[in-house]
Amino acid sequence: MKALVAEMLSPEVAEALADAGNSREFGGHLGKLAYDYVFGELWSRPGLDRRSRSLVTLGILIALRATEELHLHIPAALKNGLTLQEIEEVIYHASGYAGFPAAASARTLAAKILAGRGPAGNDGE
Repeated sequence: MKALVAEMLSPEVAEALADAGNSREFGGHLGKLAYDYVFGELWSRPGLDRRSRSLVTLGILIALRATEELHLHIPAALKNGLTLQEIEEVIYHASGYAGFPAAASARTLAAKILAGRGPAGNDGE
C-alpha cells in the first residue's frame, strides 16, 4: 500500500500518512484512516483500474469543491494515466452535473497546478 501512495502522490506523503497514527497533533489520526481505508481498501480494490478511479475521484472532488484534495488528486490523475485533455473534459462534464461554479473553481485550481506541464500532461518524467 505504501508503494501505491508513493506512486500516486509522493514518497513523502506515503510516509506521512503511514506514520499519522502515531501523531499527537489534533486530528492527526485522520491521515492514518485515509491511508488504511481510502488507499488500503478503496484504491486497492480490483474492480477498477487506477486511471478509472482517478476519473471518478476527480468528478466527485469537483462536485464537493474539495480543493485541498484536488491539489493531490490532479497530479495523481496524471500519474495514473489521464491526459491534460481528459482532465479538462472531466471539469467540463462536471459543469453539467455539479454546477458551473464548482467546475470553474476546479478549472482555476487545475490551471495553477498544471502550469508548466507539457502537452502530454507531464513535465518530462
